[in-house]
Amino acid sequence: MEFAVGDSVQVIDDDIEGEIVEIQGDILTIETSDGFPMKFPTKDLVKIQQDVEPLLELESDTIAEALQEKEHFRKNKKRASNKKKEKQIPPMEVDLHIEKLLPSKKGLSNHDILTKQLDTARGQLEFAIRKRIQKIVFIHGVGEGVLKAELEYLFSRYENVKFYDANYQRYGLGATEVYIFQNP
Repeated sequence: MEFAVGDSVQVIDDDIEGEIVEIQGDILTIETSDGFPMKFPTKDLVKIQQDVEPLLELESDTIAEALQEKEHFRKNKKRASNKKKEKQIPPMEVDLHIEKLLPSKKGLSNHDILTKQLDTARGQLEFAIRKRIQKIVFIHGVGEGVLKAELEYLFSRYENVKFYDANYQRYGLGATEVYIFQNP
């Protein structure tokens, strides 16, 4: 944009207007409407049309560039929202209550019940690792804590697994959530 002494200009990123009083290369000195001299690079100023209200003169390249920037932002925003949805996939749930695993527990000792529960947990964990499922919630109940302790021992034997108490609001104290780290 060409500037000349006497042109009325406005600063792009500030609420300052004035008249050009001196031009030194790419640096313009303007006298503000308050009477103060200020220096700005030419890229920070735009001419103000005198015959109408003060408006910014925009070149078509500037408008096209702004529209491209806005479209780029809009595309990136959509991608970010898709990632959020992926992270909110509910975890796989495995209920280890013996009533859910067997039709009847008649004739089974406590050791047999615990063994069946641990075998089920191990099998489901291996399945999740093979199928690249990242989160599993094992519902074990509160009880005396024997099954929970055995599950923690089982999970600690896996290097790519982190486990912690599951969401209290949803499961109370009777569940453990397992996070499986995926290898790239």
